[in-house]
Amino acid sequence: MKKNKPLFITFEGGEGSGKTSNCLLLKEYLENKGFKVFLTREPGGASLAETVRKILLDPNSKLTPLSELFLYEAARAQHIKEIIEPALKSGAIVICDRFTDATVAYQGYARGINTGLIGKLNKAASFGLDPALTIYLDVKPEIGLGKAKKLNKESYGKNGDRIEMESLQFHKNVRKGYLAQAKKYPQRIKVIKTDKDTEKTQKLIRKEVDKCLTKF
Repeated sequence: MKKNKPLFITFEGGEGSGKTSNCLLLKEYLENKGFKVFLTREPGGASLAETVRKILLDPNSKLTPLSELFLYEAARAQHIKEIIEPALKSGAIVICDRFTDATVAYQGYARGINTGLIGKLNKAASFGLDPALTIYLDVKPEIGLGKAKKLNKESYGKNGDRIEMESLQFHKNVRKGYLAQAKKYPQRIKVIKTDKDTEKTQKLIRKEVDKCLTKF
């Protein structure tokens, strides 16, 4: 008998933090426990949002910080209405690889856009939807960037995608933004260091998810 427990869980982290692999492992874990699970990502998920994703990651895209922000928010609005809301209404646990915290970290702390403005746009584009739990996978940029560029070498070349091509200081500011949000929202955002092996990291993730499930 399948369990019916709609829940919105997000994964955050810098480049090469292991979000994708850990999202997949958590999906498998929850499905084995009998839950209906839907896995998606930002930017992306919806067909229009996937098109926007290609623009945002293309090394040849010349975007101003504000243009970049608006593209992320437009993709998010489409993603929510087309993918996330229907999945939650169907009773699924939705796992999303990146969400609004990423916009604050990347476009706010790293690009320098006013975080108050970003907060308003995030709320509008997400239609007020907040995650019940956010797993932040913390990795030092010096380590994560190397992993990410190696994985994306075939698709984008040795320098990585448009975001991975940014300076080390940019990525340090991203991490600073994530840690600041984790400090501000400790009940929702759980920080998990990824300097451990995948098995140990996943064990810590599952522990936080299981605690969250008992609350809903």
